[in-house]
Amino acid sequence: MLYKSEAALRVSEQRHSITIKAIGDGVIVTDAQGRVQLLNPEAERLTGWHNETAQGKPLEEVFRVVNEETRVGVESPVCSVLREGFVVGLANHTLLLARDGTERPIADSGAPIRDEKNQITGVVLVFRDQSEERAYQKRISESERKYRSLYNSIRDAILVADKNSIILDCNPAFVDLFGYSPEEILGKNITAIYENETAFNTVGEALKAHGGDYAECIHIANFRKKSGKVFPGETNVYYLRDDKGTLIGTVGLIRDVTGRQQAEAERARLITAIEQINEMIVMTDTEGIIQYVNPAFETITGYSREQVLGHNPHTLKEGEQDETFYRNLWETITAGKTWEGHIVNKRKDGTLYTEDVTISPVYDDFGRIINYVAAKRDITKHLRLSEQFQQAQKMESVGRLAGGVAHDYNNMLSVIIGYAELAMTKVHPAHPVYGDLDSIFKAAKRSAEITRQLLAFARRQTIAPKVIDLNQAVEGTLKMLHRLIGEDIDLAWAPEESLWPVKMDPVQIDQILANLCVNARDAITGVGKITIETENVVFDEAYCADHAGFLPGKYVLLAVSDDGCGMDKETQNKIFEPFFTTKGIGRGTGLGLSTVYGIVKQNEGFINVYSEPGDGTTIKVYLSRHAGQVVSIREETATELPRGRSETILVVEDEKSILELARSILERFGFTVLTAGTPEEALRLVEQHNGDIHLLITDVVMPGMNGRELSIRLRSIYPGLKQLFMSGYTANVIVHQGVLDEGAKFLQKPFSISDLAAKVKEAMDQI
Repeated sequence: MLYKSEAALRVSEQRHSITIKAIGDGVIVTDAQGRVQLLNPEAERLTGWHNETAQGKPLEEVFRVVNEETRVGVESPVCSVLREGFVVGLANHTLLLARDGTERPIADSGAPIRDEKNQITGVVLVFRDQSEERAYQKRISESERKYRSLYNSIRDAILVADKNSIILDCNPAFVDLFGYSPEEILGKNITAIYENETAFNTVGEALKAHGGDYAECIHIANFRKKSGKVFPGETNVYYLRDDKGTLIGTVGLIRDVTGRQQAEAERARLITAIEQINEMIVMTDTEGIIQYVNPAFETITGYSREQVLGHNPHTLKEGEQDETFYRNLWETITAGKTWEGHIVNKRKDGTLYTEDVTISPVYDDFGRIINYVAAKRDITKHLRLSEQFQQAQKMESVGRLAGGVAHDYNNMLSVIIGYAELAMTKVHPAHPVYGDLDSIFKAAKRSAEITRQLLAFARRQTIAPKVIDLNQAVEGTLKMLHRLIGEDIDLAWAPEESLWPVKMDPVQIDQILANLCVNARDAITGVGKITIETENVVFDEAYCADHAGFLPGKYVLLAVSDDGCGMDKETQNKIFEPFFTTKGIGRGTGLGLSTVYGIVKQNEGFINVYSEPGDGTTIKVYLSRHAGQVVSIREETATELPRGRSETILVVEDEKSILELARSILERFGFTVLTAGTPEEALRLVEQHNGDIHLLITDVVMPGMNGRELSIRLRSIYPGLKQLFMSGYTANVIVHQGVLDEGAKFLQKPFSISDLAAKVKEAMDQI
């Protein structure tokens, strides 16, 4: 008998367990002391505890609840049930803290478990996740808020009526338009706002004619305000239906169109007038959508009227003005003020233009802004051409020369300058050798200055004409030109012996050659040849009679020829015009030959072009012969050198001569110097070095690992390591190539002792 009772009990318990596990809510069963006995799968998911792990633990450890607002712990219903003895539910705004920290809003209740003697033997806690319900309620509230906000902010009068035409609701615009307060109009028949029954019937007829749930009155119905004033209104009416499709009411939008005919007539007259003016006129709605442009707009921008109507003027945005600029503009005009200023915009063909703009708001009879009108004048041609030319020329020059820097030339100059200056410190100024060393030093410095001027291509400085040997000037640029035109193009040099001197700034010779060779390079597809020639020539009266602008006399010819694609006559007539180019977008600004033309004219020379399509091009520059003697370039004085403080410097340079030079200079300053010819050698040297290293001086561009990568490796060993980068390339080129961080300490090759000393001090002093 006892066996049967126990079996029945087990069956009952098994049924209860299966039932609890199948329940969709979370269920936790505790004993009379509040210790967990069972968690069903949903309770496991919500609490993050496994049933086996949670068994025997206090409920407060497994089922942690806090007040959602105060974050203070909340007593669980189990405790209340054990204390009170009846079913208890949680307070609102309760969060369940899962084992992994997840928080969920829950609703729950606890019920006592009693034995046959009605004694509480445990508690059943049932709870469910309210996250989705909360989210749903939030969406409903948000939707209602947005609807009400939109409903109240719409400028048209809106009313809602039931199927019997009794007004149930209206928006503030309705109150403003008709003069009724909500209390006065709600509950009235909709016919109360019409002039008469006939006017009301026009809406019903429009709905029937439409045959659907929406009708827009093409004609105007007359409405009556509370004051008795009748006004014409345009009405949009919508049917309201329930889920079964049964008609339950209507929604009507009413817009006062008083004066529309007069306004439209006036607008037509204005449009007729502005169609004839040369200034661009653009009219938008209050959202900035283009509603009208005049023919001048089409002519200047290249966009047809059909292409821009219905679009935002951002179609023309070029990007010169940032979002703050346009935000300030928009805030000005939406506040009812007039905005004036200059805007850089973009034509349909991609070209930029600057316009002088005045934007003013347009008001209706009620003082509301209904449009914005912009009067625009193209002032591109009125801007100072010289400033535009110089700025664009500088950008073009930097782009051309950045990839053609004479890197090895700078390395050699570094050695010449450094050792010459170093040797001068060892010789008394009165010694004859000192003068020879000084000449070497000054000549190298002049060469370095030419290189720097070529790299910077800064045209704003005053030119310094000198009597020069044109052959020597050309020969000094050949390495740079080789790098500029690339390896696929052969560069031939054919100088005439005993060439006459000319007087001009040597830097301008380099500018002429760089521009002409770049154009020749771009005219060649694949492999080809560029030839540079010099020659003494004499123009007589007969020659000048056939060549307009030429004057008789003795000249030195500088010619650049290529075997590229050549040019037709029409192109030749335009090549010296500023901004004219036959190159693709992004490959040039069309200023190269304009620069050459300006330099030649500045030096009272002449220029001619000989070209045929498919037969290449020759450009000949004629410079006046000068009778003076070739002179040296200006001299420079030496700089006093600072002293070191026995710090250790690691120098890494793949050019051995520069490496030894740097060692000699730095050791004379009092530094301890470690040298390495490659980054790999430097890393091995550091492994064997026991002391600190205070400064790394490294070339940037080296085979294998570059200087920046080396500095990163060394800084992992010496976190406080200072660094100084050096290169024959300019700093901006190195930064652009991504191998040097902008703002890093940089020493341009070639450098003098004083240059190196100053940069070392600057690097050592950096924080």
